[in-house]
Amino acid sequence: MPIANINGTTIYYEVRGKGDPIVFIGGLGTDTSLYTRIAPILATDFRVLIFDNRGSGQSGKPDIPYTIEMMAEDTAGLLGSLRISQAHVIGISMGGRIAIDLVLKHPEIVKSLILTSTGCRMKPLSPILKIGKFILEPILKKNPQPYYAFVRQLEASRTYDCSENLIRINVPTLILHGKKDRRVPFHVAKEMHNAITGSTLTAFDGGHLFFLRDFQKFTATVKDFLSKCSADNIQS
Repeated sequence: MPIANINGTTIYYEVRGKGDPIVFIGGLGTDTSLYTRIAPILATDFRVLIFDNRGSGQSGKPDIPYTIEMMAEDTAGLLGSLRISQAHVIGISMGGRIAIDLVLKHPEIVKSLILTSTGCRMKPLSPILKIGKFILEPILKKNPQPYYAFVRQLEASRTYDCSENLIRINVPTLILHGKKDRRVPFHVAKEMHNAITGSTLTAFDGGHLFFLRDFQKFTATVKDFLSKCSADNIQS
């Protein structure tokens, strides 16, 4: 089982394909099973790295306070351990906030940024959405998550706010968002788009998990964006 010792815990990861590296950073309570349909498609053209955040899946679950900054350093440490000096970074939901912190703290690592179903800060959870977490649990992960670990991730996610720092992002950025997202309303994606210079916003017909339902369009959009990034690099 591929495990890396990072920042005082263990991080489970999988690598598929060859080519320019892509790293996925997952959302609250999810694990690598989230990418069952997505990763194989992208692995035909890229080296795809997927992993479980601390507190999820087969990674370590220390019962200590988590922060978004801590999980960004986990990502940086994992890339370093695999000798990946630079990667395209795809952050999903909470993973988008981790990805933003990664590019703010380690811009040299991030070749491009794809923010999916996410915002630079998290709105308060309603009781219905808290219940919804347990409804989604069997779909989004194959490894049971202890309740304390879910709470640790949740606390990290909802206390992070980088809205004032988005202007500092200086890598090609694509924002993908469902127009019917009730967890992160579409106007949040628009606000990020307006704040991140040169970013592109693409809307999908769907909610927070649009990338699972419409995975073929999602992966095609990602491939198109990354091919343009590569072309721009060649020209420059």
